Amino acid sequence: MPKIAIETIETTAKSALLRHGAVDWIAAHVADAVAKSEAVGNRICGLYYLESYCQQLATGRVNGSVEPVVTRPKSGSVHVDARFGFAQPAFARGLAQAADAARENGIAFLAVGHAHTCTSLGYFTEQIARAGLIGLGMTNASPIVAPPGGKTRTIGTNPMAFSVPDGQGGVAMQFDQSTTVVALGKITMAKAAGEKIPLGWAVDAEGQPTTDPEAALAGSLVSIGGYKGWGLGLMVELLAAGMTGGVISKDVKTLKAPEGAPHDLGQFYVLIDPASGSDFVDRLKAVSAVISDEPGARMPGQNKVPMTEVDVPDALWDLAQSLA
Repeated sequence: MPKIAIETIETTAKSALLRHGAVDWIAAHVADAVAKSEAVGNRICGLYYLESYCQQLATGRVNGSVEPVVTRPKSGSVHVDARFGFAQPAFARGLAQAADAARENGIAFLAVGHAHTCTSLGYFTEQIARAGLIGLGMTNASPIVAPPGGKTRTIGTNPMAFSVPDGQGGVAMQFDQSTTVVALGKITMAKAAGEKIPLGWAVDAEGQPTTDPEAALAGSLVSIGGYKGWGLGLMVELLAAGMTGGVISKDVKTLKAPEGAPHDLGQFYVLIDPASGSDFVDRLKAVSAVISDEPGARMPGQNKVPMTEVDVPDALWDLAQSLA
């Protein structure tokens, strides 16, 4: 298993995207997201997704040359129509206006509609935090979660991410998680590796707990915390679809299928200016200090240093190079 520099991963990913039909500025944004995911150990959203990106560029399932359209219908809202292109460049086109709106109003939202899967939401909310704002992001996905006690897959893993600025251009706290016990990618990776999954991750088509990833993929993932996670997943569903113009999870086709209809997903972000609060910075310091006093404890994402090189499985690196 070779060690590959993050810079090399980014260059290789960009070359692969360009080769399969993306224009330069779009390929650069998507490749940056791939590399940053690898740098923080989020392999599911890194090179693991590159083949799918390239296949879907080649078939037209995602448009790699379209220019997103940004509008600001109200003082506190910015909308971006990704026009069935990648989410990363669409977000980039709308971020500056959304940040300005948050500073003007104290709070604003950025709604990205008709987009490809955004993979890692933390990639986006981190950018909001580095701009000095509190960022909350969410998106829906293809249906893989049934209601507690039910069997019909209704919503996706519907992740959310939350990033808090440290006041110095960095991030004081960040979490990025699905509203299910695990992300779908962990199930598919277990299946590809011929491995069992832990009990409690998923149920089969009959609603029974399973350790078989293939049975899990034919069944449903389990919401984190049961009804509580189900409620959070529904919140994400309504905001990600209802506020962006994207489709509901039930109408999203398999995300990694090479061909088919565009994803047409929505990503919804709330941007908050901490200066609009009374004592946000002081309270952040106080909470952080309490947590830091506990041996071995820390704020989520605190002091996380991205790697400059990572181990990449031989087959995955060979695939990435062949795509490029």
